[in-house]
Amino acid sequence: MSEQRKKTVSLILGSGGARGLAHIGVIQWLEKNDFEITSISGCSIGSLIGGVYAAGKLEQLTEWMLALNKTDIASLLDFSWGNSGGIFKGDKIINTLIGFLEDIQIEQLSIPFTAVATDLITEKEVWINSGSLFEAIRASISLPLFFTPVPNGDAILIDGGVLNPVPIAPTFNNDTDITVAVNLGGIPQKSNQKTTYKTEPNSNISKIQDQIKNFLESNNITTASDPSKSLSMYEVADRAFDTMQSTLARQKIAAYPPDIEIEIARNACGTLEFDKASEMIALGFQKAQKTYENFEDANF
Repeated sequence: MSEQRKKTVSLILGSGGARGLAHIGVIQWLEKNDFEITSISGCSIGSLIGGVYAAGKLEQLTEWMLALNKTDIASLLDFSWGNSGGIFKGDKIINTLIGFLEDIQIEQLSIPFTAVATDLITEKEVWINSGSLFEAIRASISLPLFFTPVPNGDAILIDGGVLNPVPIAPTFNNDTDITVAVNLGGIPQKSNQKTTYKTEPNSNISKIQDQIKNFLESNNITTASDPSKSLSMYEVADRAFDTMQSTLARQKIAAYPPDIEIEIARNACGTLEFDKASEMIALGFQKAQKTYENFEDANF
């Protein structure tokens, strides 16, 4: 492929919490195999990975995520007290990212980029393709219950995955060879089918999920079918949001099918299991490779 013109790609990066670290692996595979990403649309974690890539800082972000220790993660959890609409402000995370990646205006990015959020007032999608990159990312990652919503004029912005977890439509007018969508709400793997992915050793693993679970697990819900099993508030919220996003993703992809869909099982890791960064990056790379092998005859 290196002797031919690189195929240009419109890349759509879906929402799904920590599973979105697989986006990094997909991007690494595309670059290694001489595809040129010339347009990006993302929501939630997809807006973070896609926006930072468009800014040319994905390598720095990846190194930071892999190197975080437990103390670092705990220090980023800025609890929001009172009627703020979320458990965490999210300001420390964004400010920390700005501190070492630097903010940039979306219009100045070398790759056209759109972050997708949801407006609670109008109940519509909001496509953000101008202004501060990290303000756009902050709005797009505002997972209901966990992060406080972002006021923006008359709008109140939350996670784009609430309405469109795989935002393909913003790329419709892009003049690229293929459209590749990464769907993080794929069919769950059965427990006996899970694969162990090769990862680099990483002893600095965060406890972000434990921090949040401990905060939420004061009240459990016992299932009627089996009183011995109970669901914490965290588990109910996590499963409900995953179920909703998976259904919406199927509908959006059916309505606006991309040329290529790379599917990550929605139980590959939990929404907040950012301690699995190495594993998710490896999974994304391998899923991209497998998808290429399946579509090679179709001129991927």
